[in-house]
Formats: sequence, structure tokens, C-alpha cells
Amino acid sequence: QIYLFEMLSLARLSLALAALSNLQLALATAESFPRTRERAAAIRDEIVSWRRHLHAHPELMYQEHMTSQFIQDVLKSLGIPFTAGWAKNTRQNATGRARPVLGPGGTGVVAEIGRGAPLVALRADMDALPILEETPVPYRSEHPGQMHACGHDGHSSMLLGAAKLLKDMDLPGTVRLIFQPAEEGGAGAKRMLEEGVLNGVSRIFGLHLFPSLPSGVIAGRSGTTMAAADFFDFRVHGVGAHGAMPHLGVDPVTATAAVVQSLQSIVSRETDPLSSSVISVTKVSCGDAYNVIPSGCTVGGTFRSLTSAGLDALRERLMEVARQVALAHRCSVENATFMADSFPPLENDQQLWKWLDESTGLKEGFPSMLWDLPPTMGGEDFAFFTQQIPGAFIFLGQGSKLDRTMTIAASDETGAYSETVYVPTNVSLHSPMFHMDEDVLELGSALHAHMAVASLHAIASQ
Repeated sequence: QIYLFEMLSLARLSLALAALSNLQLALATAESFPRTRERAAAIRDEIVSWRRHLHAHPELMYQEHMTSQFIQDVLKSLGIPFTAGWAKNTRQNATGRARPVLGPGGTGVVAEIGRGAPLVALRADMDALPILEETPVPYRSEHPGQMHACGHDGHSSMLLGAAKLLKDMDLPGTVRLIFQPAEEGGAGAKRMLEEGVLNGVSRIFGLHLFPSLPSGVIAGRSGTTMAAADFFDFRVHGVGAHGAMPHLGVDPVTATAAVVQSLQSIVSRETDPLSSSVISVTKVSCGDAYNVIPSGCTVGGTFRSLTSAGLDALRERLMEVARQVALAHRCSVENATFMADSFPPLENDQQLWKWLDESTGLKEGFPSMLWDLPPTMGGEDFAFFTQQIPGAFIFLGQGSKLDRTMTIAASDETGAYSETVYVPTNVSLHSPMFHMDEDVLELGSALHAHMAVASLHAIASQ
């Protein structure tokens, strides 16, 4: 009993000393943002090299094993402790309306720098998309049909850069770095949340590269920033027949065409024009032969709303319209599935947003800050984090390099030659021609690090 009492006393003393040390650090002046940017510029080439490696080796959600290992290797080289194996529950066995999720999961990585309370978190996503890359860059995807077309390679590289900056700072607390899989529809954030990734965290920050903003501009808004989102799949079932004898079957192709057209009237005729909603059919597959009327067609896509209630209403009407229109063509709708976890709208905490604007010194480094950007109908599973704790999600512009060119090696029957191609950085996210302005990566690393350190100082000094 005496031994146990002594051990508890030592533990309390250690915690008290850590708290006192963190308070002393909090009372000290935090490094200015311009100074953090200078240090980030010094590691620019390293950040870019990390990004190019990740870009060349994209992996889809819950399959990011090489990506996860690369991040772990970089953290090891920096001497930063981490845990791996996060996001194991991929809900592959979800029943009912849920779409199956491929990949075993367990690819998330969580690192920590500093010690004791307070604790703030920085997050980067790391999965790629099922897109065949068309950019001519020498480090383009080596995995056919998979591409980092949403900037997640840049997000992870910026967070690794922030890790290198933070490890050399005296922190009045702890920064948790969350490298998250399966943002592209797999709700990887929710999986890590269920596993306790935000335990003890006071606030969380995330960044997303944005090609529709000029390079180096940071933007966002307080409150609702991104849409609630879901995916859908269903099958329009008919009766197959010979293409020359359609009267002997029930044609699901014409039924599907009518369904797709009718779905667009939900947004245009049934929703408030001042309340943004989207229904996009992005996949239709109806057969394989020229002279065969197929027995069915598969239809898939996404729907979005700025509220969870609006998303639920769209889901209900989408299925009502699809079933009734198909029925009018003597077909039926079967096998309807949705995301296992639809994304809620992303809400930036109002008080945290005000603090970012007024108390962090960011204006010293950003002459242009668009702090009331209109909401975007893109979805983000970072929203699961901001449902639990105060959070801020910021867009980092990268779209200024409109005239960027690149010289590549090419060849034809006459021999080898060089060719100059245009690779602008304002191409839309999720495009096979998406190209990153790598000059903003160091800025993102500095922004991550500065928000974390400023937060620790602010919380510890309260």
C-alpha cells in the first residue's frame, strides 16, 4: 500500500510538473507565422518529394497500405512516435441499404508531438480515387485506374511537413497528427472517431487544396461550409429480348433514361431555390451487345444538401421517383444501396473561426483571406470530427498557374523528341487532369503548424 501510494504521488507530481512546464511555455511568445513560413520554405524540396512519391503510388480507400507504410517510415526518420492500425471497422459486412466497402482497413496512422495537456489535432486524408490519370507529369500514377485527383497526396505531405516543423518547437502541450484513410465515401473519419482518435482533444484543424482559388489564398467560412452527402446505386429491372423485337421484352434502357431525366426535376421543381441541393447521376450501365435488349440497367450517383434533413428528404424522393417512373415503363427498381455512413454537413465552429481571424496572426502571412466563402456542395467526412469537438476546415488556393508548362519526353515512328504541354493548376478536383501547384505545399505545412501552436498557447494560458 505504501509503495502504491508513493507511485501515485510520483505520478501526480509528474503531471503537475508537466502542467507547470506547459504553463511556462504558454506564457512565452509563440513563434510568429512569418517565421514558421521561413522554416517551412527551407524544407520545401522534402515536402514536394514526399508528395510526388505518394502521387505515383495512389491507393483506394481502406487499401492504403503502401501509403500508410510510407508515412510511418517518414515519421520514424523524424523520430516522432506514432501508432498504426487505425480505422479497422470498414463495415464491409453492413446489411440493409449499405453499399459494400472494399479493403480491409487498419491503414490509419496517428502521431503525437509534445507532452501533456492541452491537446489539439491536425488531420490529413490519404486515399485516392478510381480515376485513370491523364496528366503528363513524370511522377504520374503507376497504378492504372487509380489517381490522387483530390489532392490527398498533398494533404498528407503538408502534414508530414508540419510534423517536421513542430518537432523542433517547445510546445505547451501536445499536437496529435491524424493521417486518415477512406475519406472518399468510406467515412474513415468516423471509423477513427469510434476508435478514440479524438480522446482528450480540445480542437481540430484540417486543410484542403482548392483549385478554384488563387494560389496561396486561404478561405472558408464560419458555420455550414460543406454539404451533407450520400451515394446511391440501384438496378432498373426489365425483361431482356432481341434488339429487333422489343415488344417481346420490357426495355429497361428507355425506363432508365426516363428515370435519369425525372430525377433532375426533384432539385429544379421541389426544393427551395435558396436552399442548395444536388442530385447527380454519374454511372449508368445497361448491356454489352448491340442487338440485345438487356434485362436490367444499373444506375449510380450522389446527392447533396446543406442540411441533414434535406439529405434525408432527397433520399426519400429519389427512390420514390425512380420506382414510380420505372413502374410507368413496366419495370421495377431493385437492390437500392446507399453509403453505410452518409456524411453530415461540415460545420466550422463559430468561436474558433473568430479566433483564427482575430488572434492567430495569420494576416501577417496572408494578404488575401476570403473568410466568408460561400458553402460548397462538396462533402467531407471531417464533418464527423466537427460534430464532436470545435473544428475548423480551411481551403488553400492553388489555381494560379494557368500558363504552367512542362517538357516531357515522347516518341513516334520517327524517333524520340521533346514536347511542351500545358498543365494548369486550376483544373477541377476529381478530374483526370487535376494538377497540383506544389509551391503552396510549404505554405500548408506552415499553416498547420502555426494553427496548432497558437491553439496550444491560447488554451494553456486560459
